[in-house]
Amino acid sequence: MTAALSTGPITAEEWGIVSLSLRVSAVSVLGAAPLGFGVAWLLARGRFAGLVVLDALVHLPLVLPPVVVGWLLLLGFGAQGPAGRLLADWGVTLMFRWTGAALASAVMAFPLMVRAMRLSIEAVDHKLEAAARTLGASRARVFATITLPLAMPGVLAGLVLGFARSLGEFGATITFVSNIPGETQTLPLAIYAALQTPDGEQAASRLALIAVGLSLAALVTSEALSRRMGANVHGL
Repeated sequence: MTAALSTGPITAEEWGIVSLSLRVSAVSVLGAAPLGFGVAWLLARGRFAGLVVLDALVHLPLVLPPVVVGWLLLLGFGAQGPAGRLLADWGVTLMFRWTGAALASAVMAFPLMVRAMRLSIEAVDHKLEAAARTLGASRARVFATITLPLAMPGVLAGLVLGFARSLGEFGATITFVSNIPGETQTLPLAIYAALQTPDGEQAASRLALIAVGLSLAALVTSEALSRRMGANVHGL
């Protein structure tokens, strides 16, 4: 127990793991953001057959074992998968690459991002949009000047929450792209590897403390943005 609590200084290799984790999480969130906002808009404003099915599919990664998600990514984006073969024709490969880790993280974080964005869009008062339309504003202008600014705190909260989820992604990543130091070994995978190594408790403790700090900061930021969204709505 004493060895586990005595962390010692962070090594250059561990800083590299932190840097890789931040890069993977940032790319996963930024890459998924446009699609996430589009899906959130459909779920919030859409009225079409299959809406319930779309909602269920979006939230499926939340209830599936992460290993299953990783296996499905292997089927689709692996060397023999349809998407994998298509990307290979363009000279792009995701297998055993940090970009594959970003894809796995994006899939796992997607439901949380969409949910936060959807709630923020639903909270926008339709009467404000209707009033702007009666004054001659186009749909695009209403969206850019009213809907998006009012929804922005919730959208940002979704991005931060997705970032926090990406930092903690383990099962889908290790199944899809394995645990390769310097390439796919993010914080959770590095902690796992350290715990499997003799005398690796100190390294695991250092990395775990960093993971807790980053995740806590992201969650606090997300909560602050959510509260700001609520204040904006009640202040209208």
